[in-house]
Amino acid sequence: MHVCLDVSPAAQKHAGLGRYAAEVARALAEDGAVKLSLFYNREGQAELPADLDRLPQRTVNIGNKPWRMAVLLSQLSRRPMDRVFGATELFHATNHLLAHFKQARTVFTLHDLIFLHYPEYHMFYNRWYLTLAMPHFLRAADLIIVPSACTKRDAQKFYGLPEDKIKVIYEAAGPHFQPIRQAEAVDRVRRKYGLPERFLLHVGTIEPRKNLTRLLDAFHALLGEEPELRLVLVGKKGWLYESFFQRLQALGLQERVIFPGFVDEAELPAFYQLAQVFVYPSFYEGFGLPPLEAMSCGAAVVSSQAASLPEVVGEAGLMVDPADTGALTRALRRVLLDAELRRKLQKRSLEQAQRFSWAKAAQMLVEAYGSVSAQA
Repeated sequence: MHVCLDVSPAAQKHAGLGRYAAEVARALAEDGAVKLSLFYNREGQAELPADLDRLPQRTVNIGNKPWRMAVLLSQLSRRPMDRVFGATELFHATNHLLAHFKQARTVFTLHDLIFLHYPEYHMFYNRWYLTLAMPHFLRAADLIIVPSACTKRDAQKFYGLPEDKIKVIYEAAGPHFQPIRQAEAVDRVRRKYGLPERFLLHVGTIEPRKNLTRLLDAFHALLGEEPELRLVLVGKKGWLYESFFQRLQALGLQERVIFPGFVDEAELPAFYQLAQVFVYPSFYEGFGLPPLEAMSCGAAVVSSQAASLPEVVGEAGLMVDPADTGALTRALRRVLLDAELRRKLQKRSLEQAQRFSWAKAAQMLVEAYGSVSAQA
């Protein structure tokens, strides 16, 4: 079976969606059960990771907004785009975009419905587009893949989708997310980025949904007891981030919060391993890949208990109400001050991470593709 996979988020270096698209491509290529080709929009500085560039591919070079409108118009007008994508049998959409296809069957990954839960945390254009387009995309798809039971419940709640049209397939951390045994390799990353001896770590885009302003408040409260502690935030600016930087300045934390800038994915395991605590206070996640990456590297995790995160973290981390600054502060304090608890959490993290695998995800995807193809 020929499967055309949209890897635009990976080529355009998008955070969560990009990792998902790249890992699905790698897992399917490794599995070998389907004939795989890739599609991506090369707008801007887009380029595929080197290990994916060898695969058959087709591209367009169109600004993201015009491209999104073209895809939506294709769906509304029923004008097929099979040839544009190079899709002959099955097309898998990973970027919340689904054109109309005349011949190819379609699978659509619905990552989350955050724009419906927290519309105030989205830019106006993005919220408008998704509100208008998502019902058409979901109705048109032959099968919808979701990364968590939480997202499945959301899809049924907001769109009334039938049970048999939605399949939960969990994501996983990439194979390089594992404890690093060579101390010199970890020390090299510490020196390169000037990482302090003790720090809290967060990985993710700076945007309101990530709840980082509350993390600043919790971190500030901890400094009274541990003035040498630092907060390391790995991730680029997203949108509506002004209030975060205003709070950073109001608390006088400019010299105590470290922004490493771009961090190569190959170096992230060292960050996870060096951190005293990985903290993820997000209000909402469709899956939540960074906590799983952290656990795969043996990090002690303090996480929000919202949305899908309990499915990912399980009993391996301390979970708190994301709206409760005091609870977040207390959980972080416990892990920082109790070395035995920290060791237990690190052990549980490694055990929990073993439950997720891209090889297993690829097998489930191939089965899903087969079920869709059989409907033709």
